[in-house]
Amino acid sequence: MGDRVVSNGPHAEVVSVPKNLCARIPDGVSDEAAVFTVLGAIALQGIRLLEPTLGECFVVTGLGLIGQLAVQILQAHGCRVLGLDVDPARCRLAEGFGAAAFHLAPGSDPVAEALRFSRQRGVDGVLVTAATRSSEPIAQAAHMCRKRGRIVLTGVTGLELNRSDFYEKELSFRVSCSYGPGRYDPHYEEKGHDYPVGYVRWTEQRNFEAVLDLMAAGKLDVEPLITHRFPFHEATRAYDLLAENREPYLGVLLEYSSAAAPREAGAQVEKTATRVRTERGPGPEASRLSRTVFLKESGQERPSAAEEAVVGFIGAGAFASRILAPAVAAAGARLKAISSASGVSGTHLGKKLGFQQSTTENEVLFGDPEITTVFITTRHNTHGPLVLKALKAGKHVFVEKPLCLTEKELDAIGEELQSRPDPKPLLMVGFNRRFAPHIQKMRTLLQGTKGPKAFVMTVNAGAIPPDHWIQDPEIGGGRILGEVCHFVDLVRFLAGCPIREHWVSALKSPTHDTLSLQLAFQDGSIGTIHYLSNGHRRFPKERLEVFAQGRVLQLDNFRKLRGFGWPGFKKMNLWRQDKGHQAEAAAFIQAVRSGGPSPIAFHEIEEVMRVCLAADRHVRSGSRA
Repeated sequence: MGDRVVSNGPHAEVVSVPKNLCARIPDGVSDEAAVFTVLGAIALQGIRLLEPTLGECFVVTGLGLIGQLAVQILQAHGCRVLGLDVDPARCRLAEGFGAAAFHLAPGSDPVAEALRFSRQRGVDGVLVTAATRSSEPIAQAAHMCRKRGRIVLTGVTGLELNRSDFYEKELSFRVSCSYGPGRYDPHYEEKGHDYPVGYVRWTEQRNFEAVLDLMAAGKLDVEPLITHRFPFHEATRAYDLLAENREPYLGVLLEYSSAAAPREAGAQVEKTATRVRTERGPGPEASRLSRTVFLKESGQERPSAAEEAVVGFIGAGAFASRILAPAVAAAGARLKAISSASGVSGTHLGKKLGFQQSTTENEVLFGDPEITTVFITTRHNTHGPLVLKALKAGKHVFVEKPLCLTEKELDAIGEELQSRPDPKPLLMVGFNRRFAPHIQKMRTLLQGTKGPKAFVMTVNAGAIPPDHWIQDPEIGGGRILGEVCHFVDLVRFLAGCPIREHWVSALKSPTHDTLSLQLAFQDGSIGTIHYLSNGHRRFPKERLEVFAQGRVLQLDNFRKLRGFGWPGFKKMNLWRQDKGHQAEAAAFIQAVRSGGPSPIAFHEIEEVMRVCLAADRHVRSGSRA
């Protein structure tokens, strides 16, 4: 407790960061220096791939922040360094760190300079930290290198490579990944599972520590890299500097100290239509920035009858931004507030669709008495807890599938919903397919038949890698809970009666996502859901066939519905695929306004979830029942 630490967390006053993404700051390293640790680790990881040895000579192409740090780290390895950049000021800065530098002026010849620098032998390696669409930096690097030289790309360039450049010299070319091993691995970054040091010496955390040790030893000087400092409440000025490029800059620091904040309570920082409020904290000099951004004025009027569905959104990912939120807006709901993890995606979507506020605190939505309805579109492991919080706050709730990931959460949600006073809040899960026009037509046709029916649902789902978040039992819950539930609900809706029992069998695989689920209904109907991840992408993704009373319905990918033996019905085609998202949102918003029941009864949602939870449990245990 009390140690200073550095992490890769976002720009914020308070961040929650997993332990493997933090490193203790040694005594003697200032806070200002420590903030360069993450950038230094990016440079260091590229250098580790170069595998430098004492006395070798290297070129660093691109002398921005990462390039300047790389110059110093290579020198700390005992290497000679030549830096290249189009900015003469950055070349002079690299020279101040003891490197040779070459200005990439029009008509200059960096290859000739590199050969001169290497005593006509060719350099041992090139670290490319530049950002350009051109492939020229890589081509030049190949010409600069000696035979069997090494090239590492840490920046972003074009990659149109000439094979002969690499073949004749037997060059190696590698692309470094961020701060080092562990990056983008949820088991390392999110769950805190470290790699054994005997097998992975330099993880991203240990790279952080190595950079900090260089700073503590005086071998990595970042003070000359700082060109601007801004107090946090003037952060918009810093971003204006980066966006408008009106003056030279390199290292731009945001200062979070309380002394830097404005002293007046309620002081405001304004930029275009975005307003950030600064509020006084508990201490005489303390202040904090609210985590809510006001995107537009709400006005003083109360919501009209047509605006009684006042909506708060939790989550601003791809599905929410492209499909669900626009559908809710089209349904006529008033979009009050949107909450997202970082605030960036929520603010962008909020401005686009006309939300009044954007926040990073879900409690803002739960505590707002004007918000009647909460939409939840976050990762699956958060659904159950967020649904419970919203219900306890008295909100109507729409949650994307699945409702939850455990029986315990499902029981708690049912108990909370039952305990709410009348009129009870509405709870709906995003089983949109039952609202699709083709499915509505099939339901109407089937209601005119007698006797049990047989359903065959084939889903050519395609493969998802085992390390994808949806395959993680603790985060995504797996595809049975996350996706198969859609089709269980769809067949349950068309059958129109409860599921009596079910069986599941699956191919053996680490992802448990190639399976056949059989359903038996109380009226004698049967259903089979083939959910397959081992198919070909050119085969239709979803196909539903229904056999009833000497007749057949065939739905192909929510585009074409064909009837065989149906009096007065042969086909129903749509120009565009429609899986029911618009109708689903409209039905739920209308139910909220009218005070009517949820478009999907909770007992049906619960039934579907219990079937899927049991199926997932059986597949993971290897049993069939």
